[in-house]
Amino acid sequence: MATRIRLQRRGKKNQPFYHLVIADGRAPRDGRYIEEIGTYNPLTNPATININFDRALYWVEKGADPSDTARAILKHEGVYLMKHLRGGIAKGALTENDAQRKFDAWKQEKESKISNVKREEADKTRNEMKKRLEAETKVREAISAKVAAKQAAAAEAEAAAAAEKAEEEAANAEATEAPAEATENPAE
Repeated sequence: MATRIRLQRRGKKNQPFYHLVIADGRAPRDGRYIEEIGTYNPLTNPATININFDRALYWVEKGADPSDTARAILKHEGVYLMKHLRGGIAKGALTENDAQRKFDAWKQEKESKISNVKREEADKTRNEMKKRLEAETKVREAISAKVAAKQAAAAEAEAAAAAEKAEEEAANAEATEAPAEATENPAE
């Protein structure tokens, strides 16, 4: 029986989520498996990978054949590096402490790179939000300036209409007073 390390697809349409499983090579992709050793979520940035490191190392050392994607994931997590270091220990080229020290240094470097990517992503989103806010503020100011101009024009039109009405009333008042005075003068 040829054992394979491969991904088993889960999740929704257009939202994949994978389980990393040990399965018989003849079993269907989403079918029966021997053991589940981790999960992989490609939708996050960077991708989220959770692996039972010891079990993955055990199966790789036993000769389980990984798929291309599973191999990339295992290399990313350092399973193949640890296998290589254990081979050096078996040959006597390294001691257990040296191998562990090399692996820890590699892991720390990897984690710092991942944290840098996360920090850059957070900075990028923060800067995008600032730019959006500034653009929205400019648009809001332009709209408020247009509204203020319309209100000022409407106020001027009202003032002009009120002044015109006042002039008409004054003219009407003079016109009504003038004939009244004219009728009073002939009676004298």
